[in-house]
Amino acid sequence: MIERDSRYMIRALELAENGRGKVSPNPMVGCVIVHEDKIIGEGYHQIYGGPHAEVNAVHSVENQELLRDSTVYVTLEPCAHWGKTPPCANLLVEKQVKKVVIAAFDSNPLVGGKGIEILRNAGIEVETGLLEKEARGQNRRFFTQIEKQRPYIILKWAQTFDGYVAREDFSSKWISGTQSRQLVHKWRAEEDAILVGKNTALHDNPSLNVRDWVGKNPVRMVLDSRLELPESLNLFNRSAPTIRFNLTKSESSENLDLVQLASGFSISDILDELQNRKIQSLIVEGGSRVLANFIESGLWDEARVFTGKVKFHTGIPAPELNQNPDETLHIGEDLLTIYHHV
Repeated sequence: MIERDSRYMIRALELAENGRGKVSPNPMVGCVIVHEDKIIGEGYHQIYGGPHAEVNAVHSVENQELLRDSTVYVTLEPCAHWGKTPPCANLLVEKQVKKVVIAAFDSNPLVGGKGIEILRNAGIEVETGLLEKEARGQNRRFFTQIEKQRPYIILKWAQTFDGYVAREDFSSKWISGTQSRQLVHKWRAEEDAILVGKNTALHDNPSLNVRDWVGKNPVRMVLDSRLELPESLNLFNRSAPTIRFNLTKSESSENLDLVQLASGFSISDILDELQNRKIQSLIVEGGSRVLANFIESGLWDEARVFTGKVKFHTGIPAPELNQNPDETLHIGEDLLTIYHHV
């Protein structure tokens, strides 16, 4: 029975993955409906503001009468509140499903057990915790924002074989190869925002958008305390939402917000601004000093480090994490090392 249930929940997790990069700040959710050991309905949360996974799964069932004798497998506790869509728990009660198997409890205070309570009060059998670790891992951005009140933070940099991120004049092109750079564009499409420091913006003139992949652009952010960066930089071309953190003023125009920070601001102050904007995940792409500030503050969840074959022999040293990697992959001729913050 457990093996069979796990098989259906794995399928629900696979479905949920289709929503990556499309549903934030909502969680990714997948749902499978089973009648007499046969899948009769499937659905996932496809786009923010659209129907939830349970709704899509229920509507995919051709013979609605079968729902009364069916088991619903869902990766996250069905919602119990009115948001952009009606409560999913109420829909399952309305359809009088027989049983609901839930992977992860929803720690959002608006749900927080209320969905389970609605189902059980209606006489529906509820089981929880099946593949909970996998479900929480899939939605670690959502759970980080809810439970830590900040975005999920990914540090990313490329370093030379001898451990430098740039030459002494801040030039760095290109340390990593073509395949690695395409992977970075995939990552950008999956996250809400991306941040660089003043020197990276000035010397690399990055666009920080999605070009070698299909997906939405992240919100671009730059630390420019004295508003000294030239307006001609790619970051300020208004092609994607951009935030310019500074110490001088706050104002908004088309696709460009100036956000004033207090003198002596900390990383936490920036993250508070992102939390207020419901930005669920952040990639920090540099430079070395900005990355080091996140590391020293302990405010990071994951680091993705490309090591290329090129050597600079001297230059700006790469940040140090002082912990063992969790995973090492070969991407073309580069080595990708992945760390999760202990």
